Amino acid sequence: MTLPIDPAQIDPDDIGAKQTTLEMDHEEAIEHVREVFTDAGFGVPVEFSPSELLNEKVDADRDPYYVLGACNPAVADRALDATDGKLGALFPCNVVVWEEEPGRQRVYHVSIMRIARLVGMAPDDDEMADIVAETGELVDNAFEEL
Repeated sequence: MTLPIDPAQIDPDDIGAKQTTLEMDHEEAIEHVREVFTDAGFGVPVEFSPSELLNEKVDADRDPYYVLGACNPAVADRALDATDGKLGALFPCNVVVWEEEPGRQRVYHVSIMRIARLVGMAPDDDEMADIVAETGELVDNAFEEL
């Protein structure tokens, strides 16, 4: 299978990649990220720990890793309309927190809105551009507070 885009040519800005490091323990970082994203206008309807699941199911010996599924309902509703429902396959917008070492956590996010446009799931039109801009601003605001 040939990919429609060359992953080596993608700039992190093309996918809205954001990351930062928090100097705190893992559980504290999860709570902090949840609070900051909630204050920035996101709900967090889904969250789970892949590391706990993998460590239990396949003895993966993974360091703490946590996924917060963030969602701004108004933007999500617009994105579903703009993509004829397809973008829902990528919902929610995930923010991940993983322990790089004890007391040091990496927080990482990519824009599902930008990725959907890159792979053709979302139109490259003004409505989608507005949605991308709005979600980008919300995420930028959250990362500034982290």
